[in-house]
Amino acid sequence: MSFVEILLIGIGLSMDAFSVSICKGLATKRFSWKMALICGLWFGFFQALMPMIGYFLGAQFEQFITSVDHWIAFGLLFLIGANMIREALSKKTENVSDADLGFKTMLLLAIATSIDALAVGISFACIQVKIWSSVLIIGVTTFLFSILGVKIGNVFGSRFEKSAGIIGGIILVLIGLKILLEHLGVISY
Repeated sequence: MSFVEILLIGIGLSMDAFSVSICKGLATKRFSWKMALICGLWFGFFQALMPMIGYFLGAQFEQFITSVDHWIAFGLLFLIGANMIREALSKKTENVSDADLGFKTMLLLAIATSIDALAVGISFACIQVKIWSSVLIIGVTTFLFSILGVKIGNVFGSRFEKSAGIIGGIILVLIGLKILLEHLGVISY
């Protein structure tokens, strides 16, 4: 996968953390670099850790799934993306709008927003990406989007939260479709 494709995956995966960061920013009266950096570090670290774990788990089963790896990558990215879109469009909102930055709260939020990255890591094992550079790109992207989310939440409110989930979901679905079409020979580079 190219740098741009990994970056787009990173952007797509970071949208959950971005949305939660917007909520954290909403909960404060004044923008705080400390809050922004804490959110960025928690979400960026877990968004990098989970695909690495998924990659190493997926690599254990690589010999069994090589013939269908493109279908697995497509299926996982499609399901993750479709779920992100569904959640963004649902009326249900999570109660993350408090400004709590405690260990337990941030750990749970970081895990919850990065579960989909675990599945992406499994798909990375199927398509043989350079995992170290990929997780670095994903982690840094999420770190930056989380900081931006706190700032946007503080300044603009919740106007962008739903759009972020929809855009992130669409990006993941399109990348999954591209992987499938490349393996089927429909498109090539």
